[in-house]
This record gives sequence, C-alpha cells and structure tokens, in this order.
Amino acid sequence: MSDGLAGDDEGRLASKMDQDFCGTVDVTVPECRKLAQDGQLEEALERLVTLEKQTRTGSDMISTGRVLVAIIELCYECKNYSALNEHLVLMTKRRSQIKQAVTKMVQRAMEFVDEIEDEGTRLKLIDTLRSVTVGKIYVEVERARLTRKLATIKESKGDIADACKIMQDLQVETFGSMEKREKVEFILEQMRLCLANRDFISLQIMSKKISMRFFESEEQSDLKLRFFQMMIAYGQHDKSFLTMCKHYRSVYDTKSVLDDENKRREALQNIVIFVLLAPFDNEQSDLMHRVAGERNLDEIPSYESLLKEFIRNELLDWTYVCNTYEQELRVGTSHPATGSLSGDTEEGRSNWETLRKRVVEHNIRVIAKYYTQIRMARMAQLLSLTLEECEESLSRLVVDKMIYARFDRLDGVVSFKKPADPAELLNDWSRNIGELTSLVNKTCHLINREDMVFALAAAAK
Repeated sequence: MSDGLAGDDEGRLASKMDQDFCGTVDVTVPECRKLAQDGQLEEALERLVTLEKQTRTGSDMISTGRVLVAIIELCYECKNYSALNEHLVLMTKRRSQIKQAVTKMVQRAMEFVDEIEDEGTRLKLIDTLRSVTVGKIYVEVERARLTRKLATIKESKGDIADACKIMQDLQVETFGSMEKREKVEFILEQMRLCLANRDFISLQIMSKKISMRFFESEEQSDLKLRFFQMMIAYGQHDKSFLTMCKHYRSVYDTKSVLDDENKRREALQNIVIFVLLAPFDNEQSDLMHRVAGERNLDEIPSYESLLKEFIRNELLDWTYVCNTYEQELRVGTSHPATGSLSGDTEEGRSNWETLRKRVVEHNIRVIAKYYTQIRMARMAQLLSLTLEECEESLSRLVVDKMIYARFDRLDGVVSFKKPADPAELLNDWSRNIGELTSLVNKTCHLINREDMVFALAAAAK
C-alpha cells in the first residue's frame, strides 16, 4: 500500500514535481482552519491528511510542506497536544515522505516548544520531536537544538547528571549542516555540564573536539574565553599548573583582554602565579624566562620582582617572601589579588602551600649548583627547615629526578656529585690519550727540526 507506514523509511528528497497542488492547498487549508475553529478538528485533519497523500505522491515538495505545517498548526491552535504528537509521528513515518517537507514541519513544531507554558506538555512535545528526528541527518541540527532545550530544563530542575548525559549523546562535530560557531557553542555547553557534574574525564575528551585554530579569529573571542576558563577550572582540579599558565597566556593574548587594563593585569598576575607553582623542568624554566620578558609585566611590579627572585640562582628565604609579597599576592595592595592564593578558600590555601614547596625546591637546586657536599644540618639551616622536612624535600626532588643527590645518614652528609659513567670515563681517557700522543708527536717534530737547523748551520761553518 502506497499510503502505508514505513517505520525505517528515512524519507526521500523531492524529485521532479509530477503535479502542482498549490491552488488546491490555497483553498483547502483555509477551509480546514475554519472547520477546526468551529470545533470540527478531526474532519479538518482528515481532509488535510488526504491532501498530504496527494501532494506527496505527486512529488510537490512545497505543497506537502505547507500541508504538514497546517496539520500541526491546527492541532496546536486547538490545544489538542495529543493529536499534535500523534500527527508528528504519523506524518514522518509516511512512506516516501519528502525530507524537505518533514524539515519544515519539525522547524514549525519547535517554535511551539517555547510557546507552551505547561512543562509536562512541553517535555512530551520535545520527546516526540526527538523521537521522530532520531537517525535523520536532514534534521540533525533541529534534534541537537531540541536536546539542548531538554538539557536546560533538566538542569533547571537540579538534575545536572541527567542533563549532562543527554548532551553527551550529541556528536555535533560530525554534523555537516551546522555552522562551525554553533558547533563550538554546543561543545562548550557539553563541557560546562561536564564541569558542573564533576566529570573531568569527559570534559577533557570534549575539549579535544575543538581546534585551537578556530579561536584565532577575533570574532570568536567570547567563545575562546569561555573555553579557556573551563580548561583552567579543569587544570586546577588536576593541579596542572603549567597547563593553567599556558591557558592564562591564551586568555592574555586575546585582544579584548589586552584592551581592558583590569583584565590584562589579572591575566598577567595569574600567569606569574601559576608558572611559579608549576614543578621545575626545562619547559617550566623556558616559560618562566619568556614571561619575565613580557612587556606589560611592569604593571605588576611585585609579581615581576618575585618572578626574578626565582630566576636568580640565589637562596630565597621563605620568611622574606612572606614579609615582602604575601599581602600583595593574597589580598592585594596596589591592585586587587586574583584569589588564586587567597586564604579564604581551600584552593587558595593549597596553592600557597604549593608555593612554599616551590621556594624550598628552588633553594635545594641552588645548593646543588654550588655545593658538591654539604652536611644535612647545615642544609636544613640554609633552607630554614627541620631535618625531617629537609630530608623529605630533598628526597622528593631526587625521586622526581630534578637533581642528583646521595645521603649518608651515618655521617649526615649529602653529596651532589654525580658519579661518572664508565663509558664517559673511557671516552675521556681515550680523548686524553689522543691529545697526549698528539703533543708527543708535535714535540718530536719540533726537536727533529731544530736538530736539522743546527746541523745545517754547523756544516755551513
């Protein structure tokens, strides 16, 4: 039967029109609307369903779309939401239904979602629309927008986990018909819900779906800032301070931030703070020197001074750091503090303790640079730590391979001299022997030349 239902039929594109039903539709739709207003909705729907079959079999895409839209509009105007949901399902499952007509119907039905005040009715309509659009590529954008509305409703009820799960089912990066900016907005919404749900693994996976090249355009600066703020929150959870510093640099490089003095200063403050909180390695050291060369750093002189203290190969006393910089870093004197080191939050207190560890690690690296051996008591005195704290800090750096050290507990001596590798010893010995034989050969050559010169001089006499 040509008018039967086909549950797995996704529809077809409009082919060449066999017959033009525009005139018929122009007459029938107003008549059916009049019938519906008079309380004869069922009779009006029957006439429109019959007309829909004729326009569909005649491949009249425009007329079919108009009829489908008219059907759901009559149901909505008569407040017959069950008939609305029923005909949405019925019309999309018609055999060889025209895709463009279905798209028009779905788009019109989506407008009803925002107009319906009753939440239960609205949710039922959203579920119906999501069910009739599932698996249909030509309405994938509409389905995504409906899903986002549903997630918003769930979130407003406090069901963040369900809202997050609903949004994660969308793979908008594969949607060819969706604008790139809208795709990024959807992914950012997915990331926001993952962050709210404390699902940091999914948040990281979602973040990989956005290419950083998209943010190079100044038109996307608002999305760029939203993205990096969420990545900074993820970095704080993961204690990835170096990554957070890079994210703040990306925020700082945004034109809207550079043009705003307060935002620019706050970004710079966070850049300095998190590059100092990051564990020492080659990358951190390189980034620290690049930050020190930033031209706007003189706007925050206290932060600039502290950064240079870490760059210099000199011991840095923690008491001096507290007396000189604590008020500026944690509260703010000349400029407001960022809150990253605030004593009012658990996160700020944790970061401040991490800064203390970085000062100790810096001092141990300085000691290892200038000493080959040192007594543990003297080292603890230089670091202003107890013996136990000094040993723990030293052990941590050795385990992390930041320095080489060996501790003789009996004598209480720490040795920073790294034993030579046997292969390096052999290479040095071979090089020394080569240099020695070269000198001997050169010396012999000079002696022979002198002998020959004197022999010639004697023969001339």
